[in-house]
Amino acid sequence: MHLLIPAAGMGRRMGSNRNKLLLTVRSQPIISWTLKAAQASRCITWIGIVSQPTDWFDLNEILAQEKLTKPVELIRGGATRQESVYNGLQALPDAAKQVLIHDGARCLATSDLFDECAEALRHCSGLIAAVPVKDTIKVVDDNGIIQSTPDRRQLWAAQTPQGFDVQLLKQCHESGIRQGWEVTDDAALFEKCGLCVQIVKGEETNLKITTPQDLAIAEFILRTREGIGVGSGE
Repeated sequence: MHLLIPAAGMGRRMGSNRNKLLLTVRSQPIISWTLKAAQASRCITWIGIVSQPTDWFDLNEILAQEKLTKPVELIRGGATRQESVYNGLQALPDAAKQVLIHDGARCLATSDLFDECAEALRHCSGLIAAVPVKDTIKVVDDNGIIQSTPDRRQLWAAQTPQGFDVQLLKQCHESGIRQGWEVTDDAALFEKCGLCVQIVKGEETNLKITTPQDLAIAEFILRTREGIGVGSGE
């Protein structure tokens, strides 16, 4: 299974002037945790990191420290996530038939989740990891007035990895370019092209690191996984 990691963004909401994936949690760069999970995955055999060339020096240092046994390629990112994934698709090896796309900011995804998505992709052409919405959701207009309350039993919060047939996803991206579609994930392109996207149960801890508060939560989760007491001062 081939894995693309979009990692070309900046950390503006994090209050950082550099790529937030180079910031640290538990003394290691955010992207290192994603790379560890990819390395531990039984199914992933190739990794592409889609990033800006200005980050390649730092990323190469991180890769040297991680000592991955799987091939890793650095791919030039675009101005948007959509453009970055498009560039990543073009850089896939010719033999790639299926691909998982995982946001580097979701550094708490486990190798088990990667493998579950990879296995599910053998039986469908498109999927996303997602979790059921727990909160009651309100649809609100521009004036702050509630318009409706959707049935949350039908609502799922999208995560990554998202997995697709490579050729179909390339076609969807080409259609998106022609039509001028702007989407926030690849599943939306699949949907716009009338293709089915399946849900794979995600992980509640698979949060996206966006704000300083998210870093603190990620620190707590990682300490818990490592069996370190939160008050230990370690």
